[in-house]
Amino acid sequence: MAIPHLTAADGTSLPAIGLGTYRLTGSDGVESIGQAIQAGYRLLDSAVNYENEGAVGRAARAAAVRDELIVTSKLPGRHHRYAEALTTIEESVYRTGRDQIDLYLIHWPNPKVDLYVEAWRALIEARERGLVRHIGLSNFLPEHIDRLLSETGVAPVVNQIEIHPYFPQQEALDYHRAHGILVQGWSPLGRGNDLQDNQTIAEIAAAHGVTPAQAILAWHVAREVIPLPKAASPKRQQENLDIFGIELTDAEIAAITALGRPDGRLADQDPAVYEEF
Repeated sequence: MAIPHLTAADGTSLPAIGLGTYRLTGSDGVESIGQAIQAGYRLLDSAVNYENEGAVGRAARAAAVRDELIVTSKLPGRHHRYAEALTTIEESVYRTGRDQIDLYLIHWPNPKVDLYVEAWRALIEARERGLVRHIGLSNFLPEHIDRLLSETGVAPVVNQIEIHPYFPQQEALDYHRAHGILVQGWSPLGRGNDLQDNQTIAEIAAAHGVTPAQAILAWHVAREVIPLPKAASPKRQQENLDIFGIELTDAEIAAITALGRPDGRLADQDPAVYEEF
């Protein structure tokens, strides 16, 4: 089945699911990412801090569908200063071995350091220079995005944030939709928690004859969130792709969303205070 696409306000189109590549490194990572491309993934998520831009780039360059791929990377917090950010982006491009990176994000806003506007100006410059095709954000709150818009006039095409049934982020989704900003979800299946054993999810999955993971990913798709599940094995990669024929009812979507918790973040990484370098 062909993967549908979602479109941002500026016309940028992204596949409705992507591959998370955290910890997919070295030759094993190249092999896993190559298998994922063969399975049908076209959106590959990476970051400077994942230390695998080389593996992602190598797998992308070897792919028969290399021109269809959207390779993503992210700027780390330690390089938010303008000149450092530009050099870091250049190095990201060199590591991938490609002519440019398709989508480049600021990994975290780090508001205490308060250099994210400067970093955003560097991403704008990198796009103008042709180093990257599209620019966006990761883990930014609406208040941070409002500031970027007011100070630069340039909107991100996407914001990648933590979203899963224990942390559904409905208010954030409403904000992004109103501004024409696409939302990607990291850790869409949770990580190290009991989400896939949750009774509500298990019952909904059974009703559709799918796995709990597939039911969760279908919930993301129904909410127009682009999930980025990480999977190394071909079986899991294929299972995570086979979700676009799952038609959850409004009641099922609401039931999964209702699993949200005030303390639902996986690691208490609130972008208002959390810093990552």
